Amino acid sequence: MNGFIDQLLENEYVETFAYFSITVLALIVFLSIFEMVTRYDDWKEVKNGNVSVAMAIGGKIFGICNIFRFAMLAENDSIYQSMLRGAYGFALLLAAYLIFEFMTPFFRIDEEIQKDNRAVGLLSMTISVSMSFVIGAGLS
Repeated sequence: MNGFIDQLLENEYVETFAYFSITVLALIVFLSIFEMVTRYDDWKEVKNGNVSVAMAIGGKIFGICNIFRFAMLAENDSIYQSMLRGAYGFALLLAAYLIFEFMTPFFRIDEEIQKDNRAVGLLSMTISVSMSFVIGAGLS
């Protein structure tokens, strides 16, 4: 069975579709995990026009996709190894988010983002994006 799948993945269009599908699925799963970590309902806040939450989610989306981009670029990796690298990268991105929350003792990040504090939302987005480049560089 693996030989057949590997043979299919030799076609660049099939391979691209496989990576695309895996990344979309990972994005859904990992955003759900991020949503469990936050103290507010992400999508309800976005629906209500909370720009800070949208920026924070946007940073997470970019971060997750960027990590998978780097995981796919690793030379001589199979699609399975790329998935594992991407999942590991996500775990590091989640850790970075939790460290960010821990390192701000003067206020609660989640509370400020829920209050639509755009400075904190922008900072959260910037941390997710910048850390994804550092994590991705380590993965490739």
